[in-house]
Amino acid sequence: MSTLDQELALFRQRRFLAMPLAGTLAWSAVAAAGMLLPLQAACIALFICTGCIVYLGMALSRLTGENFMDKSRPKNRFDGLFMAGVAQALLVYAIALPFYGLDRSSLPLTVGILTGLMWLPFGWIIGSWVPAAHTVVRTVAILAVWVAFPAQRMVLVPLVIVAAYLPTIWWLERRWRGLSGLPRGLAAA
Repeated sequence: MSTLDQELALFRQRRFLAMPLAGTLAWSAVAAAGMLLPLQAACIALFICTGCIVYLGMALSRLTGENFMDKSRPKNRFDGLFMAGVAQALLVYAIALPFYGLDRSSLPLTVGILTGLMWLPFGWIIGSWVPAAHTVVRTVAILAVWVAFPAQRMVLVPLVIVAAYLPTIWWLERRWRGLSGLPRGLAAA
């Protein structure tokens, strides 16, 4: 049996790229739906796209070398802690759904902020402030755009989320390459 310190060290060596890539693709699709569809249809697209992030992340994990479905990878208690953060983000739909019933345009605000909260425990686990900064910047920017541009909420809020993902993805990849000793300009094998 490994110690918590050993499991934490192993957890921190991972790439962590598949899920943010999936989130970026999903929220980009939500922004496109917001541009092209009426509000009700765009809301349905938001539910579908954000619901698919986990599955898209599992598919992308094969391309990024993370392979979430690899049964031979040893169990790690920090996977469980991370998944508790994911479950927390999913459970907060209990806040988003009633507000959605009152005001359809609240959906990108509530889902965008609440699902972004999982970055806080993730940052603590990997020992970095960058994921927490992602959450704070994302939350403040979502709220600002939601208040300032009510007619464009279904487009601008998803674009804010995509904009928050991009530097985070860059940082995650740079971090992983530094850990693995890969030159930063080369594609991962």
